[in-house]
Amino acid sequence: MKTLYVRYVLTFLAVIVISLISSLLLALALFQNDLNDTGKNDMIAVGDRIKRVYEQTNPPDLVAFMDNMAEMVSYTLQLYDGNGGVSSYVPTNGKKTEGISPEAVRKVLSGELYRSQGEDKGTFVGLPFSSEGKRYALFLQSSSKNEITLIRLFFTILFLMLAIGSLCILVAARYLVKPLQAMTDATKRLAKGDFEVQLKINRRDELGTLSRSINDMAREIKQMERMRQDFVSNVSHEIQSPLTSISGFAKALKDGNLVIAEEDRVQYLDIIVTESDRLSRLSDNLLKLTSLESDHHPFETESFNLDEQIRRVIVACEPQWSAKSIHVDIESASGNGVRITADRDQLNQVWMNLLGNAIKFTSRDGQILIAIKRPHPHEIAVAISDSGIGIAPEHLSPIFERFYKADKSRAEDRSGNGLGLAISQKIVALHRGSIEVNSTVGLGTTFTVTLPAVPPTNSVL
Repeated sequence: MKTLYVRYVLTFLAVIVISLISSLLLALALFQNDLNDTGKNDMIAVGDRIKRVYEQTNPPDLVAFMDNMAEMVSYTLQLYDGNGGVSSYVPTNGKKTEGISPEAVRKVLSGELYRSQGEDKGTFVGLPFSSEGKRYALFLQSSSKNEITLIRLFFTILFLMLAIGSLCILVAARYLVKPLQAMTDATKRLAKGDFEVQLKINRRDELGTLSRSINDMAREIKQMERMRQDFVSNVSHEIQSPLTSISGFAKALKDGNLVIAEEDRVQYLDIIVTESDRLSRLSDNLLKLTSLESDHHPFETESFNLDEQIRRVIVACEPQWSAKSIHVDIESASGNGVRITADRDQLNQVWMNLLGNAIKFTSRDGQILIAIKRPHPHEIAVAISDSGIGIAPEHLSPIFERFYKADKSRAEDRSGNGLGLAISQKIVALHRGSIEVNSTVGLGTTFTVTLPAVPPTNSVL
């Protein structure tokens, strides 16, 4: 019972046996009266034939005639005379008929046909019979020989059904269990870290659906494992670089044999502080991204003026864009401002990240345009365009992945960690919005954020 294969077989046998026995008992209960009537009709027909044969042949020995008839018809015969005498003629392997009630004998002797009733013992019929001028009552009862034959036939059929059914279920069970064994082996491989699992079970039933689900799960787990390895690699890279700088300059400052000018010492300390801030930002961004991807991140919506929020972000970033003499302008679809219902703090992070990137990769004396539009009565679109270096087409698709940096970005900027756009995309997704990017190398980049004016109530993913 420890294997599904054995359980299939035993369950099949149990179902067959229980079904056959139940069906037999139910059929007997339903057709008992019909079977009795049919049996009585057959016995009456046999009795009439015995009477005709006797009348046609007029045998001299009544006892020998009745013995022969009992063997021929396989019915137990009883012959009652008017004086209460009875003679029984039992076929081979038959059984003697139980006593017939005197009332039944009397009715038959009076010339009536008699069928056994509910109060009688057994099933029998009685017919009037005459021999040499004497009146008799001839009773016929089914012989046990017939019953034994029927029972043997029934059990033979039952045995053959069980035998043939067992062979069929053995084959069918292997057909059913073999895919499950393959799926079990596949899950064991997945548990051991082997994600190169591909079940080849071409079926359209539930097992086929389950096998395809396991294949999909294996691919998803493989992709997640690859993402995990990339994540660990990227985090290690982002951490290792500032740690190397901090460690190197700290050792240089600690070395008493090394003479360092005051100006160089201050520069070393500035580098240590800068790299420490970079590690701190990396840690904060990782925590923020992890929190956004969890189901418990707070999502508090309120209605506010989007134009005003973006203007405040522009003012907050003024030291950066004014240092590069970048001209920043904002255009709004409404003179009174565009109102939105959203999480104020989260959207503020999005505008800070996108505007920060635009400033970072726009050359001196460049331009940045922020346009707020209403493409649909229930939607708000914010487009942030810059005249910066642009992004090559091959870098546009993965630009929202964690730690992803285009080559030019990596070369020109060491302060970023490649998480800003990933965080922005996650925040926009939480608001049931979308973020798109269009860029031309050397001409600039445009990030377009489309948000619902009022997010759905189930905005948290």
